[in-house]
Amino acid sequence: MKIRLEKEKIIQAVKKSAGIELVLQDEADGKEAIELVLGKSELRDNPFFPKLKEVRVTLTREYKTSAVDYRTLFLLEFVFEEGISLEERSSFIEAFQSYFDSFSKS
Repeated sequence: MKIRLEKEKIIQAVKKSAGIELVLQDEADGKEAIELVLGKSELRDNPFFPKLKEVRVTLTREYKTSAVDYRTLFLLEFVFEEGISLEERSSFIEAFQSYFDSFSKS
């Protein structure tokens, strides 16, 4: 399963959970930030967190009106252990999105 997540929400979540103000420039930065949040937030207490094997991160940009007017997004692909049901995967991803939705744009 994949979701999109705004760069600003990731930055705010890392600041809240780890106390670090990050600069996200590429996929490696995004992956490190997501790993920090997963390790230090209440998301690690989710019953399906142990079944999450990996979060793959891809940088993307959404252009609104021109090449200079865009927002940076990260495409996150959640890879779970085999045998986890669709309901369990969607439950974890829903909790993940709810956590990040609590952060507004800077």
